[in-house]
Amino acid sequence: MGVLGRLSRASQLLDRELRTFFAGHGLQPGEFDILATLRRAGTPHRLSAGALAESSMVTSGAITNRIDRLVAKGYVTRETDPENRRSVLITLTDAGRALVDAVAGAHLENERRLLGPLTAAQQDQLAGLLRRLLAGLGDV
Repeated sequence: MGVLGRLSRASQLLDRELRTFFAGHGLQPGEFDILATLRRAGTPHRLSAGALAESSMVTSGAITNRIDRLVAKGYVTRETDPENRRSVLITLTDAGRALVDAVAGAHLENERRLLGPLTAAQQDQLAGLLRRLLAGLGDV
């Protein structure tokens, strides 16, 4: 199996592992990404939908679908930006904050488990190689 085959297989296996992990918390990986991004934004834990799409590196349609699911679950609210009526602000609710705080530690532990076969130096080397590959593919 060549380099691209191994990259593809690793991506599939990691995706499955992450989906299983987050499903255990009633989330999809992209939903957790939004909750964590809002949490890191600091008080009042609010960002525009556009900023979330940019941070998540997904289309506006994909971010809208994720936000819709999180609104339905009560983890975020959506409101029109009073300073720019064309923009929508997404705010983390108390329930969303409690969930992301509860899941974050377990997520980091899961990442450590998944990367466990690699030493810290190998993880750093792999991260650098992947950054270079992504840049070469036009992903900045």
